Amino acid sequence: MTDLTTEPFTDLERRWMRRALQLAALGRYTAQPNPCVGCVVVQGERIVGEGWHRRAGEPHAEPLALQAAGNAARGATVYVTLEPHGYHSRTPPCTAALIGAGVRRVVCAVLDPNPQVHGDGVRQLEAAGIEVVVGLLEAEARELNQGFEKRMVSGMPRVVVKIAASIDGRVALANGASRWITGEVARADVQRLRARAGAVLTGIDTVLSDDPQLTVRDPGIDTLGRQPLRVVLDSRLRMPATARMLREPGETLLFVDAALAAAARSGAARAADVLGIEQAGGSVCGVALEDGRVDLQAVLRELGRRQCNEVLVEAGPTLAGRMLQLGLADELVVYLAPKLLGPDARAMLQLPSIANLRDSLQFKLCGSETLGDDVKLTWRP
Repeated sequence: MTDLTTEPFTDLERRWMRRALQLAALGRYTAQPNPCVGCVVVQGERIVGEGWHRRAGEPHAEPLALQAAGNAARGATVYVTLEPHGYHSRTPPCTAALIGAGVRRVVCAVLDPNPQVHGDGVRQLEAAGIEVVVGLLEAEARELNQGFEKRMVSGMPRVVVKIAASIDGRVALANGASRWITGEVARADVQRLRARAGAVLTGIDTVLSDDPQLTVRDPGIDTLGRQPLRVVLDSRLRMPATARMLREPGETLLFVDAALAAAARSGAARAADVLGIEQAGGSVCGVALEDGRVDLQAVLRELGRRQCNEVLVEAGPTLAGRMLQLGLADELVVYLAPKLLGPDARAMLQLPSIANLRDSLQFKLCGSETLGDDVKLTWRP
């Protein structure tokens, strides 16, 4: 196996892999829980086949690209954004398809972080006499599948905390009014964040005050009917069975105190409340409490077990602040509106007081974008 990160590669090779990455990105709203993967088959200096993975259970990018290439795949070079898998799952091994097509060379952007695949796909191809090169545009490929990689490595999903605020850092007036701080373009961008997520997480106080839907409603975003899992942290089971999100397509999951959930299941207490939620279309999961609050790490582990690659946190200042304080957020996305709400308005985060600047939570700006009159800032720890 050749590592291109230490060897020169051509502009044409970069061009083919960039095209494969463009194809992979087409699956960002639909491929979950699988990674986004794109593939191009090149004969000489011409693309003869393309493919991308659309949805779990459907063909992977490599066999689709090989099918499009037909006989032209023999002796070709294949550029694929993720190491081909070599085991039987819901789809046949991609390594077998590449070997059977008679390709000469395979260039992978990155090895698959899935322990069941990692390196094995490369070994199978090399054993069949196919030259394999790994590392071309690796950073770009890993960026595309950050949530999948984190879940494969740690069992936890990637966490993105989203906040819409005024330029003085306020998310609502003192009376709680917050619609709308940001404009239509910024709110449309939030729809794309939701569509990319495996789950959207909020707290019960937000449900009780705003009655949000937490769904992807933009007709311009094709999720193939998939809605992110709606997750509510509700330790005391205060969720009303009339909440709007319970009537929306997709699933709503409540995390409640494990002792309360067990008592309800046994019929000892609150059984009617759980039954009401379930009859309304939701489900209840018991987890341990930490200082009287739902254990956030336990929640994220469970969401990882449910194959959520990315969790979008759309919550009030308390829950958003806890995510950041505990170091559970991988990314902070702030939409800043050109408004000043004043000192009595609600701050965008609740964090403990600090005495020294060296103790402050620090982030690196990794993206900025103007959306209408608003500004989107993306920060990472």
